[in-house]
Amino acid sequence: MASETPSQVLVEEISSVRILTLNRPNQLNALSLNMITRLLQLFLAYEEDPRVKLVIVKGQGIAFCAGGDVPAIVRDIRLGKWGRSTDFMSLQHTLNYVMATYSKDQVSILNGIVMGGGAGVSVHGRFRIATENTVFAMPETSLGVFPTVGASYFLSRLPGFFGEYVALTGARLDGAEMLACGLATHFVPSTKLTALEADLCRVGSSDPVTFASIILDAHTQYPHPKHRSACQRLDVIDKCFSRRTVEEIISELEREATHKPDDWISATVGALKKASPAGLKISLRSIREGRLQGVGQCLIRENRMVSHVMKGDISKDFVEGCRAILIDKDRNPKWEPRRLEDMKNSMVEQYFKRMEEEDGWEDLKLPPRKHLPASAIAKL
Repeated sequence: MASETPSQVLVEEISSVRILTLNRPNQLNALSLNMITRLLQLFLAYEEDPRVKLVIVKGQGIAFCAGGDVPAIVRDIRLGKWGRSTDFMSLQHTLNYVMATYSKDQVSILNGIVMGGGAGVSVHGRFRIATENTVFAMPETSLGVFPTVGASYFLSRLPGFFGEYVALTGARLDGAEMLACGLATHFVPSTKLTALEADLCRVGSSDPVTFASIILDAHTQYPHPKHRSACQRLDVIDKCFSRRTVEEIISELEREATHKPDDWISATVGALKKASPAGLKISLRSIREGRLQGVGQCLIRENRMVSHVMKGDISKDFVEGCRAILIDKDRNPKWEPRRLEDMKNSMVEQYFKRMEEEDGWEDLKLPPRKHLPASAIAKL
């Protein structure tokens, strides 16, 4: 008799707390359609259930979540079934919106890899717990695209122009850096996570926000970012990444390097020059627009942008980036256009326009939200 396929989202019910564990450890908990559908179903059900006060989300194995299930998305695009990929992203963006406007408290335990879509199912929640094992990145420009899942909202609200730096370079941040820039709300050593979860499950009749804050504060530590950390270079980041165009950002970085040779600047310039010119220019505009928009507006716009990627009518960089980085792994993508100066503003503009409504495509319709807390209203 065949063994039953294990659930991709494990559910524990402890008193008034629900613990959801992303359970695809061999795929670094990459989000499948099954997982996104289940998470959305659970979050909506818990919001209506007066017995549930706190939702904890964590990952099985060495990752919290390494993003969306990119190989499956690329497979659909190559088969000409790009509509399935847009449906996947629409559902993911709906889940991100529900989390961002959630009337109850979400605690995300980021003990491991957090990338792309993994940020989308954690950063929008109230409490984000980093550890010494945390590795955070938005690596989309190296794959020929741009950060989505509401990233133009949450990255644009990091200190200064740190969000532009994270989005354009795909830089990896550790737990201390996540705490320093505000992507994480707390830092707890991994050895204390079991005790932390046990304490959170004692919420009882207490006010969950106050209770969770007290428990988390009691467990949290305040590590300093390393000497070579990007968090120690905020002045350079603000000076360079505040520039109007990607070309100007790179020129300013190179100008800084002539004054004082710096391995960090060299690595940053190298990352920008390897990334997709289209991905870089679209990412920069997206972050700049996101600064002036609510989370719902950002998600609707990003969903429109990524639909153009899935259809592939403007650029094929996403499929090519995935081939080079994830499939063939030659790490030598052939971007088109190849040079930044050949990615014209008119080409960038196309990604921000509504798609034609042929093939049944339409803009993302976000679900109505009831009982919004003040913290969620502030995001709208």
